[in-house]
Parts: sequence; C-alpha cells; structure tokens
Amino acid sequence: MRRTVGRVTTAPLLVEATRGDQVESRHEVDAVVATADGTVLESWGDPDRLVLPRSAVKPVQALPLVTTGAADAFGLGPVELALSCSSHDGEADHVVALSGWLARIGCSVDDLACGTHLPLAESAAAALLATGGSSSPLHNNCSGKHVGFLTVCRHLGLPTDGYLSADHPLHREHVTPALAEAFGFNPDAQRPGIDGCGIPVWAVPLDRLATGWAGLATSEPGLRLLDAMAAEPFFVAGSDRACTRLIREAGGAAVVKTGAEGVYCGVVPATGVGIALKARDGARRGSEAALTWVLGRLGAIDGDGSIPLTNHAGTRVGEVRVSDGGSTRAAP
Repeated sequence: MRRTVGRVTTAPLLVEATRGDQVESRHEVDAVVATADGTVLESWGDPDRLVLPRSAVKPVQALPLVTTGAADAFGLGPVELALSCSSHDGEADHVVALSGWLARIGCSVDDLACGTHLPLAESAAAALLATGGSSSPLHNNCSGKHVGFLTVCRHLGLPTDGYLSADHPLHREHVTPALAEAFGFNPDAQRPGIDGCGIPVWAVPLDRLATGWAGLATSEPGLRLLDAMAAEPFFVAGSDRACTRLIREAGGAAVVKTGAEGVYCGVVPATGVGIALKARDGARRGSEAALTWVLGRLGAIDGDGSIPLTNHAGTRVGEVRVSDGGSTRAAP
C-alpha cells in the first residue's frame, strides 16, 4: 500500500518550448519521487498511471547477471556492467567492448536476437556508411542487455536459442521475477508486450517504478550496477546523450536511465530516493527537461531544466522551461 508523506500536485509537470514571447509547444509529464519502502515524497499528475517502462528498467533486468554469479564467473568489470544497463549509441568504443565481451563468453554476433539498426549516433552512422560498412546487431542500442542475457545463459547452462521468449528459463526464472519483485506486480495477471528489441515488457504503475529504482540502492547487486553506470557513463548511452551528460553532471550523486516514449527513471543513491516520470505525449524533450528539473530539485545537479533554444546561426530564439504549476493539496 502506498504511503504519501510529501507534496502531491494534481497537475502534471509542464514543459514548454518558447520562441520569442510565445509558447510554441507544451509537454505534460507525470512524475513521482519515492523511497524503497513505497513512500511517495512528491508527485505531479497521476502517480498511479500504468506505463510500459521499456529500456528504463534495464538495470533491474541486469540484476541476474550479478545475482547468478555470471558477472564474476566471466570477470566482467564496470564497462560491461554499464553496457548491460545501456541504450548505447553504437559508437566505435561501444562496439569494440561488446565484441570482446561476446568472445569472452564464447558467443558471436549471430547469437544476438535483438535485431539490427544503424548507430543512433549520427557521426557513427555516417562513419560506418562512408567506409562501405553495414550495421550489425552490435550497433543495436539494446545489444549490451542482450549480451548480458547470453552471459547468464552461458553461466547457467541454459540454451541461448529462444532467449527472447517470456517462457525461456532466463526470463521465467530470473529476469521476470527480478522485475516483479522490484516493481511489485504479478506477471500472471497480465500479458506482456514486446519491446523494440524483442524481449517481454511489463506494465508498471509509475509510483512502483520509482520505488523499484529506489530499491536498487538498497542491495549489493543493485549498487554494483549503479556504481558501474556512474563510473562509465559513456557506456550507458553515448557522447551526446542526456543519460551520459546527467550522470556526469551529478558526479555519482545520481544515476539515470531513459526509456522509449518519454519515460525516464533515476535514483539518488545516498538518500535512497527513486524517480520515475513519463511524458504524456511520449516526447523525449519533455522527459529530459522534466528529469533535469527533478534532479535539480533534489540537489543532485545544478539547474532547473531550462534549456536555451538556438537557431542554426547560433542565435538564441527561445528556451525549454519546466514548471509545476497547478492545484496543490496536502498529502493525506
């Protein structure tokens, strides 16, 4: 049962993009700040809304890599552990690290079932195409998670064929139970969706998503993954990505992870406070600005989420700004 002790704002966070004196676009963002015991410290909008967290739950999906002993068995360090939680840009260093990890566990690119796309980093995609190269599953932003899954399979002697399926023992006995425990849902009560990389994705209430992220900071396996992400932020995302930038700006005070369709989660390990938010329109601009605002409010970084908007000549033409206006009521 949720316990609320702080400020509850019935209106969502409002992210506005301005141009001159006019508001050009608006994004509404539901957000929750909570502790591992389920206490909601602050919320904006609807804390009960069901969301498909997508890649924002990768650190929880990576827990079996640590809890089964697979990480130690294969001598994985912070780079590999950060990659297991990543949505990386497919830059050269990402691909090199993943190739070496695959070789270490006796697998090849052909064992990856995540699919193929060009690197998310435009510079990496351009460099690949300029040399006549073609993309491989290693460029898929989710490939680090998938190499982690294969590592658990190798360590436990599980078949690697069919590892995407919710009925595969990897998910049935390890990944899905880790998600269900962290976020307090019953997998038997819902039918999972399929994520972009082919694995099951479960719907979770926003407040429980924040609680589960807070819980990562209360266990040794969770802290090991968070420490790796904090130590190797480039391998969580990439050179020009918000996850990498915000983790660096926080200097270890916060760890964050994006998910598709405007989801963002994070944790401030020192205080055990978890964050979960979802832009109602699925816009990344809205979720990134809102997360920056919340992190600033929690003292993890400097800033209020405002981002200057410039044109191609470098002239400032507006800004992206965040506010929590709307009706506020005291928590019961």
